[in-house]
Formats: sequence, structure tokens, C-alpha cells
Amino acid sequence: MDGFNADLSGRTALVTGASSGIGRAISEVLLRNGAAVIGMQRRTEVRLDGEYTAVAADMSDPESVRAAGERVLAERRVDILVNNAGVNIRHPFEDFPLEDWDRVLQVNLRSVVELTQIVARPMLEREDGIVVNISSMLAFTGGMRASAYAASKGAIGQLTKSLANEWAHRGVRVNAIAPGFIDTDMNVALRADRVRDRQILERIPMGRWGLADDIAGAALFLASPAAHYVHGVVLPVDGGYLAR
Repeated sequence: MDGFNADLSGRTALVTGASSGIGRAISEVLLRNGAAVIGMQRRTEVRLDGEYTAVAADMSDPESVRAAGERVLAERRVDILVNNAGVNIRHPFEDFPLEDWDRVLQVNLRSVVELTQIVARPMLEREDGIVVNISSMLAFTGGMRASAYAASKGAIGQLTKSLANEWAHRGVRVNAIAPGFIDTDMNVALRADRVRDRQILERIPMGRWGLADDIAGAALFLASPAAHYVHGVVLPVDGGYLAR
């Protein structure tokens, strides 16, 4: 293969949490590179330029996830699945309400498992498909007051490797991205904390917070033919944070 090929013409991607932040940036870059995109999201009024379809789903509700996934597959072939939707609820672990713990694990892990099973079955039948999971840098570092989030994203990393072992020889590529500190709505409180913001910036060799577009570029690579021999990787995109 000569050079970087990111032409996704004729391919359809399903992106969860596509209405804002990282999910929106990933959807936009896939659209710009020729893919049709189905955004599985709560806010279906959000529209993007290009061949974009919004499908309503509540990732905290297993029945909603299952119904939305089956509805999409009844109408469309899905070539690329991007499991992006996520939530982070912060508490000291000794006081972590179990209902909040369960919500984080449902959105960040259980919904990924269920949707991936649904979407990957036809991929495996035709021996062609791509899954890109969104893990987190906290899968490596643990973080503070984010035990449920770190646990769920660590599990996503191991799930990614397990599925790559099972499916690489069956024509389905499974990889993950581990974003560092990204300037999105999820991190508004951290950015507003001047002390914590300064500490974070001092740790990042690149000297800035990441942008949603930084993650979108990595997702485009993993979804493209250029990554045809990349399987089971959990790719940190963190401005060098983990290298310190």
C-alpha cells in the first residue's frame, strides 16, 4: 500500500455519542473522508453536514441500546463502529454511590459490549468490519475521584485486546484510543480549577490540552485502510502525558 489512504467512500460508520465533543469531531472527519455516518445519540435534533443520520438512543438504558442497534441494522449495513459515548461521575471511592457506579459502568462498558455484539455479528459473517473503542488515559494512570470511570475504561482496553485476539483472523479489526486531557464539556470543572489546570499543563510535554479533533485524527487512521495491519492496540493520544 502506497501512502496514507483515508478514503471511506461507500462505507457507513455508526458513532455513539455523536452530537457533541469527541463523538461529533469523529463523525465530522469520517464524513469529510467519504463515509456515511449514523449518530446514535440522545439529542437527535443535532445535524451534521454530509450523509448523516441521527438515531435516538439512551446508552444508560440497555433496552434502548438494543432496540437502536437492531433498528439501525434492519435498515443499513454498518462497516465501522465507533464506541464513543461515555460518562464520568466523580466521588471519593469510599463514598461512591453504587447507583452512580452502575450508571458509569452501564454507559461506558455494558452498552459497548451489547452494541458491539449486535453490530459485529454481520461483520463477522461477511469477514469485513472495523471497531474503534474510546478508552482513556485513566486506563493507565487511575486518576483521582474517578474510580468507576477508570475501571470502565480499563475494561474497554482489555475488551479491545480480547476481541482483536478472537476476530483479527475473521476480518474484523478492533482497536481503541486512549484520550488524554481533552478540552470538552466533560472536563469543564477541571479547566475551571486554576491549580489543577496548571498542574495538568505542566505534565503535558506539548503544553496544551487536547482538542476533540486530535482524537478524531486518530480515529480516522484506525478506521481507514492505512491501519489494515493494526489490531488490538490501545493508542494514547495525550500530548505526551504518559511519557513523563
